[in-house]
Amino acid sequence: MGEKEIEVLEILERNGRIDIQTIAKMVDLSVEEVQKLIQSLEEKNVILGYSAVINWSKAPIAEGVTAMIDVKVAPKRGVGFDEVAERIYRFPEVKAVYLMSGAYDLSVQIEGKTMTEVASFVSDKLSTLDSVLSTTTHFLLKKYKHDGIIFEPTKKDKRIVVSP
Repeated sequence: MGEKEIEVLEILERNGRIDIQTIAKMVDLSVEEVQKLIQSLEEKNVILGYSAVINWSKAPIAEGVTAMIDVKVAPKRGVGFDEVAERIYRFPEVKAVYLMSGAYDLSVQIEGKTMTEVASFVSDKLSTLDSVLSTTTHFLLKKYKHDGIIFEPTKKDKRIVVSP
């Protein structure tokens, strides 16, 4: 992968909505070259999608529940953790699955409408998988920063300093 591809990827990672003309100026390429480059990166599955980071606590709808679940699994011979990870990420509730080092093997992020829905997923779907040995569920209480974006910037202290 060349230097220009990496530059374009870094630009798109910071702002997926930036227009191609601006990217072309930033990387000193023509608009057509940037379009071909981005199309090539999409076809190679380097660019998998474009998304917005939304602060749902500010939206006028119910937020739902997000949980991070630590999962200890027994890897299968020949496929390791990949097969069980694939079985887990195919559930529609699952938003992310990561292979981790440490006490647990996988970290699974899920979203549900209620805590009961999340608990039901863990007890009825996740824990019943053959390779799953144990789980620990952590509920997300508040987001401070996500994908490099701060949700609630610090407010400046407007008090006047009083000294004796």
